[in-house]
Amino acid sequence: MKTPHGAASNSPSKWRWRWFFAAAFVALIFFSLLVPLFVLLGLHNIFPYGHLMQNRVSQSSNNSRIGSPVKKFAATFVEEGKGNLTSQFNETSKITSSSAEDDNNTTYQRPSSKVHTIINSEERLYLNKTETDINETGNYQKNMLSGGQNVKSCQLKFGSYCTWYEENKQKMKDSTVKRIKDQLFVARAYYPTIVKLNETSKLALEMRQRIQEYEQMLNKVISDLDLPNFVAEMIEKMDETIAKAKSCDVNCHNVDKKLQQLLDMTEDEAHFHMKQSAYLYQLNVQTLLKSYHCLALRLTVRYFNSLSEDLAVLHADKLEDPNLRHYVLFSRNIISTAVTVNSTVMNSEDPDNMVFHLITDRQNFYAFKSWFSSQSYKGASFQIFNIEDSQFKNKYSNLSTQNLSPSEEFRISFSRTDQEAQVERTEYLSVFGHSHFSLPDLLENIPKVVVLDDDVVVQKDLSSLWNFDLGGKVIGAVQCCGVRLGQIKNYIGEFRYDSDSCAWMSGLNIVDLEKWRELDISSMYSRLLQRFEGMNEESWRIGTLRASLLAFHDLVQPLQTEWIQSGLGHDYKLAHGRIRKALALHFDGSMKPWLHLGILRYKKYWRKYFPRDDPFMAECNINP
Repeated sequence: MKTPHGAASNSPSKWRWRWFFAAAFVALIFFSLLVPLFVLLGLHNIFPYGHLMQNRVSQSSNNSRIGSPVKKFAATFVEEGKGNLTSQFNETSKITSSSAEDDNNTTYQRPSSKVHTIINSEERLYLNKTETDINETGNYQKNMLSGGQNVKSCQLKFGSYCTWYEENKQKMKDSTVKRIKDQLFVARAYYPTIVKLNETSKLALEMRQRIQEYEQMLNKVISDLDLPNFVAEMIEKMDETIAKAKSCDVNCHNVDKKLQQLLDMTEDEAHFHMKQSAYLYQLNVQTLLKSYHCLALRLTVRYFNSLSEDLAVLHADKLEDPNLRHYVLFSRNIISTAVTVNSTVMNSEDPDNMVFHLITDRQNFYAFKSWFSSQSYKGASFQIFNIEDSQFKNKYSNLSTQNLSPSEEFRISFSRTDQEAQVERTEYLSVFGHSHFSLPDLLENIPKVVVLDDDVVVQKDLSSLWNFDLGGKVIGAVQCCGVRLGQIKNYIGEFRYDSDSCAWMSGLNIVDLEKWRELDISSMYSRLLQRFEGMNEESWRIGTLRASLLAFHDLVQPLQTEWIQSGLGHDYKLAHGRIRKALALHFDGSMKPWLHLGILRYKKYWRKYFPRDDPFMAECNINP
């Protein structure tokens, strides 16, 4: 029997489609087995993808145990920050030094803020008369969560933020919300065990319902005022449910394990928020307020639109007069500089004989000129320097005049090893920055100057400082004998120096520039920095401490300690009586008076000299 014509012609086509479907089916089975195996073996990680997102998440997971990938990435962002702001803050380089004379151990650690941290990783700090324990693991969060006074290793990781946190933290007022969260915590711990018991299926359903109700409510509630009217009934029902769960014959080990897991999750979340808060604190410390940027821009525009005569021309006869009293400030901050200048002029008995040499950078140069040419300071004269200007570059340009480098600040903590690694004290130091070592070249014809930091407020006439006998030394400064060179000898290096010599403080200093030039201090400072760079120097900013201490070793004449009251930028416990008696106040530390996080009880001394006359102050919303 013959096959129909149409059927014979379609037969090869059908077989081709059957082979195609068979091959596709085999390939599908093959890849369904291969791909999971590929992922399980981790071979997918060899291919880059996702714009470094995976790398950031994996780094975060190594550093913290935060639950979700979103939080992991956010935590990494907090650590890295914009422009590596907090990557410098967290990445530290430590140098340990020990002294056989007093058994002191000191570790030096660098954050990215202006205040450099120098502390030990195994120590006990005394923060605002509150004992703070630090252990080897750096696990500080448990005590912080419990509301205790001990904040484990917080200062080691976050520096002065911990001081601010301790002084500004508030007790939780919403007790009902706290109780609801505690109940939810306990219910979640018991639920996994209850649900596995056959005889408690009804209780498991009840507990699940109570947990879901609490979770839904807490998603909408922040404070006690937001709670619904029937919350008391819900709390009572949850208490009854938890009591039933506790009466059941459960495995305590499983409940304890679940409680520990929940506790770890809570600690991780608290640690995540702590990192966020510390990051925002550092951001506040290191960035200039938006209103201050507004002022600088408006002043710059006003300078180019005005036809007023230049300050250098107006005061040309006074700028290099050696018989007048010359003051020097290094700053980028117009308002803080104005406060320092205003306080110095207002308390001077002879302001006509005052000449201020203000050194700033290219960005703020014209704003400074506009401000100080439009303000009246009782006849005082002004000269504004742009330290990035080519005419001021000299043989020290690689250190001092390429970029503005004002005073640098450091925090130093000492611990003893003959006891339980107990910290006896923490000292703050501020020393000259690189730009200060260009002074002999910037002011070639000036024999003597008073150097002020822009975080200093002068309260009395400085005639006593000008009449101070330097005794052949180069600089007059307040000494900080809480830090002696012998105690930080491993940090400084192998140099010849008196181990009993005290460290000194910048802020308010009288400087003999003629003696400086004679001894060529700037060249000595340059050589010291180059040598430190050969000793694996952490950064050029860290180098200022040891280079400044050694460059002026045995060349500092101590000023009277009562003249200058330091610590207004970090110490909450200063007495107002001592503050009022001081010749000048130094707001050294991270909590500067122009910042929102500045110490409130000291701000009145800074506000007293705050400039209010310029119309741009109101337009840019600048207030003290």
